[in-house]
Amino acid sequence: MSRARHPLPTDLVALITHDGRVYPNEAKTWDRMGADDSGPHPLGTALEQWLSFATGKHTWVNVHGATIRGLVSARRRAKRTAWEVDCLINADADQSISGSLLDRMAADIAGQGAERVFLRLAADSCVVEIARGTGFFTYAAETLYRAENPPSVEDPGLPLRAASRADAFGIYQLYNAVTPANVRAIEGLTFREWQAAHEPWGGNPSDLVLEEDGLIIAWLRLLRGNEGRFAMLVHPQRRDADAFLHTALARLKGSATILCLASSQGDSLSGHLRELGFSPAGDYTSMAKRLAKHAGELAAKTIGTTVTAS
Repeated sequence: MSRARHPLPTDLVALITHDGRVYPNEAKTWDRMGADDSGPHPLGTALEQWLSFATGKHTWVNVHGATIRGLVSARRRAKRTAWEVDCLINADADQSISGSLLDRMAADIAGQGAERVFLRLAADSCVVEIARGTGFFTYAAETLYRAENPPSVEDPGLPLRAASRADAFGIYQLYNAVTPANVRAIEGLTFREWQAAHEPWGGNPSDLVLEEDGLIIAWLRLLRGNEGRFAMLVHPQRRDADAFLHTALARLKGSATILCLASSQGDSLSGHLRELGFSPAGDYTSMAKRLAKHAGELAAKTIGTTVTAS
């Protein structure tokens, strides 16, 4: 018999470990990319994954009797209209469990005001086809680049300044100028949608912009730490990306590792990263699903053996 309740740490240990096997988290959020999902100690991995979603209150589990067969967790991005899947685990041979979890999750968050839900998966994950079957579609292919012991470079001294809230629309205009239309259609069809879809970074990232003639022509986000990471947008007709890459490396000096996520589809950033000693560390598929707007709150319901624990 199925029943709804909050997952417990012991549940997750049982869920993702069996005979020494670790069931990985298939969802790849930006703030956790680069972490190893298959560490040598199953219990340690279980507890780490528990902590990654236990702080949220939006978790769904698929149970059969006393056995938890799968779990999905979702969280808001920058605003309540955009969400992302941050944990997706299937511990059963029946792959349809992931589909039923994604269906139930999407229905429930739509009732909480969500208009879109995002999901990033490893490009070779079997969940890609399952997600397509539940209404998700691919809108971008990305490669994670990693630099171990990053090269020491000189800061080119670009006249960057700290971004302010008043710069948001200028950064959005830059995003429109440099981002492919198929990606913009999902991430930022409007200014409001673009703002809502900003991914959580964790920590305290800093945003820098370069403004010329009243226009923002480049944006750089940095997150300092032992594992530093950065993202950037540069107008190709106004500035060369190389100078901004050197700026990022110079300002992340001291990080043992630096990560950057770049488009896999002919983006010049990938070539620049390789030239600076970055190596591909994984290929990913970014997916999204638009949700129907609900006129009122959904009544509680059960789909198959999937139960809500939120």
